[in-house]
Amino acid sequence: MCGIAGAIWWDAALAVDHDTLQRMTDSLRHRGPDADGHWLSLPAHNSTPQPDKPAVALGHRRLSIIDVAGSAQPLGNEDDSIQVVFNGEIYNYQELRSELLAAGHQFRTDGDTEVLVHLYEQEGLKFVSRLRGMFAFALWDSRQQRLVIARDRLGKKPLFYRMEAGRLSFGSELKALLQIPGMPRVLNHDAVLQYLTLQYVAHPHCILQGFSKLPPASLGVLQNGQWNVTTWWTPPYDQPDTTRTSVADWEDQLRTTLQQAVRLRLRSDVPLGAFLSGGIDSTVICGLMQAQLQRPVKTFSIGFPVQAFDEREYARQAARYLGTEHHEAIVTPDALQILPSLIWHYDEPFADSSAIPTMYLSRMAREHVTVALTGDGGDELFCGYDRYRAARAAGWTDWVPPLLRQGLSSLVARLPTSVEQRSFRRRLQRLMESLAQDPERRYLNWITIFNAARLDWLVSPDLRRQLQTTDPAACIFQAWQKFPQRDFITRITATDLQTYLPCDILTKVDIASMAASLECRCPFLDTEVVELAARMPIEVKQTLSRSKKVLVDTFKNLIPPAIQSRRKMGFGVPIDHWFRRELQPLLRDVLLSDRALNRGLLNPASVRTLVDEHTSGKVNHAYRLWNLLCLELWQRTFLDQLPPVNAPTSIN
Repeated sequence: MCGIAGAIWWDAALAVDHDTLQRMTDSLRHRGPDADGHWLSLPAHNSTPQPDKPAVALGHRRLSIIDVAGSAQPLGNEDDSIQVVFNGEIYNYQELRSELLAAGHQFRTDGDTEVLVHLYEQEGLKFVSRLRGMFAFALWDSRQQRLVIARDRLGKKPLFYRMEAGRLSFGSELKALLQIPGMPRVLNHDAVLQYLTLQYVAHPHCILQGFSKLPPASLGVLQNGQWNVTTWWTPPYDQPDTTRTSVADWEDQLRTTLQQAVRLRLRSDVPLGAFLSGGIDSTVICGLMQAQLQRPVKTFSIGFPVQAFDEREYARQAARYLGTEHHEAIVTPDALQILPSLIWHYDEPFADSSAIPTMYLSRMAREHVTVALTGDGGDELFCGYDRYRAARAAGWTDWVPPLLRQGLSSLVARLPTSVEQRSFRRRLQRLMESLAQDPERRYLNWITIFNAARLDWLVSPDLRRQLQTTDPAACIFQAWQKFPQRDFITRITATDLQTYLPCDILTKVDIASMAASLECRCPFLDTEVVELAARMPIEVKQTLSRSKKVLVDTFKNLIPPAIQSRRKMGFGVPIDHWFRRELQPLLRDVLLSDRALNRGLLNPASVRTLVDEHTSGKVNHAYRLWNLLCLELWQRTFLDQLPPVNAPTSIN
């Protein structure tokens, strides 16, 4: 697990020298504290780079997991005509290595990185489809004068880039690119609108104009000055499996496939453990780990003083049931002292408040292990979120005449709202208020922070005019339209797998864990597991009364009975309580400052209304206020000044 950075240029005015490359990798030191490496290929003396003979700079920061003593990067093939910098893990590297050795390739290391250069030699650009793992890498082929960058199927590892006339630059994090002298920092207003809507900026967009994120399962190739991005894998939701005749068949295949996925992720030359929340997904993963290891698995969980958000008792039950060595900690409002560091690490505005406990969980785990397995992906693959069952229930009302549904929705909207972030009444109101909408728009309303009406009310006149030509939720509808032949619930899970999972969940975990120099591995997101789940019929995964049916039934021997039947809690944070109490001064000082209100993005009166309604207890705007708070603090860190190379301890 590492950080990568570099550039390729054919305009001498855009050259990246060694000192700049050093600053780029220095900004990624948290991703790889064990070593750094640099490789530059420059034109011969008195010559200048050209599109067909560009100059290249590759940089790397290393967190040593496999072949600790070797595998330094950048790493080349036998004659060094190919060089690679790599972030991630290739779980099937041993099998690929054996195949390549049999074909005559010679290896100098025992790690997974060298497999990339030899597999590329053997198979060309199609080699990426053979990789089973998480990765982002850049590969330079001097024979063909070609740069290749790639990202794994589901976007577990990030990769930013900027393509301009005369240069392509790239890095694991945006801050690495901003170390290049003269890099512009101009706000992308379309991305701001998307962030306010979804709480993240979705690929390929970036919060800064002219920068992009390579989408999951994408391959970028630069040759002769020509840049091309292609998709090399799509989850096979368009290929449902109709050959299995019983639920037992699905259970047998799931058991075998997930066991293998966990076994592959136990390959490590350093200590490993697991996150254990007390939910179904993490409990299953810990159980499969414990069954394959000869010692108690080290498990880690985080809790809160607010009972509605505290899962520690369930985590303890799972730990006792499985026999793990369990560790836990509590997150309090004082934890927001981490906020300056959190804003810096995430590079773009990012409003999933569970990033706070994820950072603390990662720090705690890193005191004991270097690798942690997680349960990420289980909800999207096996219908775990409450909103999936709500969508199923709401679908039964679509036969009701529209006028009647509109009347019921309007009636519910007039009822007093619950200010409790996780109350049943609040959830029911959100469901009922959206009954008048079509299914796609209804689901979008549930997952947005500021829906279309609230966004129009919130933003400044300039951004409101921009809303007339851009749809901040376009990425959701584009993903939704890819698999029209599947049922509605399967389509929304597939949409989440392509949007919410990589842009929110996996971004959150990657950045939080890498901030602590901890590698996280996700067995549910193994290629074979994902493709199996994508082909499953919905009735195997979900009924109106049960979520994750096939997952629980397959692994019920690993899950304590109390956890099998509990409703999903999620990894939320009690920011509604914090904003009315301990953190109210922070909220007002930041959002209601002249500095924030004069930026020209938001309507000052709307911001004041949100703050006043929430702090008075009239309405719960916790997620909306957190969204705005993170946006303002991000601007102070990345726009009002040059972002520092190291994480700050305060925000000016």
